[in-house]
Amino acid sequence: MANELSLAFIGGGNMAGALASGLIGKRCGAHDVHIIDPDALARERWTRQGVSVAEAPGPELSGQKVWVFAVKPQVLKEVVMLCRPFLQPDTLVISIAAGISAHTLAGWLGEDGAAFTRLVRCMPNTPALIGCGASGLMALDGVTEQDRMVAQQMLGAVGEVVWVDADAQIDAVTALSGSGPAYVFLFTESLIRGGIEQGLTPEQARTLAFATVRGATELGALSHESLTTLRERVTSKGGTTAAALEVFESGRLADLVGKAMRAAGDRAAELSREFS
Repeated sequence: MANELSLAFIGGGNMAGALASGLIGKRCGAHDVHIIDPDALARERWTRQGVSVAEAPGPELSGQKVWVFAVKPQVLKEVVMLCRPFLQPDTLVISIAAGISAHTLAGWLGEDGAAFTRLVRCMPNTPALIGCGASGLMALDGVTEQDRMVAQQMLGAVGEVVWVDADAQIDAVTALSGSGPAYVFLFTESLIRGGIEQGLTPEQARTLAFATVRGATELGALSHESLTTLRERVTSKGGTTAAALEVFESGRLADLVGKAMRAAGDRAAELSREFS
């Protein structure tokens, strides 16, 4: 990504902060970044980083080559209408607003019945705040190969990136990686509670639980062997792990996880219909 690339973040919250932190000094300079946020304290924090700020959309947006919409879905349409007068044909729009389909947003950005299709929709997740995110992206047909590269580099600066083909697949991304950190947090909380119940101190249980989850996921990601093989290597017949896994299997853990993910995906689709 060239240093002359100029970026506008419409919404200056945590996710915008994560993206900007991953880009400034690596892909662009602070002077290339413009933040729009109605909150004065948020603007003050951004100003200290050397970026330009504004309370509301204005003519300076016309000069920003990439717009990133990072606002709550409930207010996105109103914000889009305020920004649209400054949209240029060569503007690349990236949306990280949950629950709004790419085609709905393209319609809001367009005019005279023609949708604005130079648009990438993204579903990141909260570990992007520490550079360990997982993002699903989809592009409409107005997005060029160069645009895709820009979006790839932007989201890749804060974690892994996967491209999908349709809004429905973004709902699946939401169910897996978008909501997934909460599943991991819930499981880890349960490990800690179980350790305390068996006599460990809270500090001991927390240290062991986080190290176990972190180590197991890293081993799984880096190994050339399947997760099934890695699991079986931990599981001796008649041993402690086998006893624990029997409890998980009797509770149909895999089915429960699938059911939970379907609920998340269905809710994502419902939200998209509501907001459209």
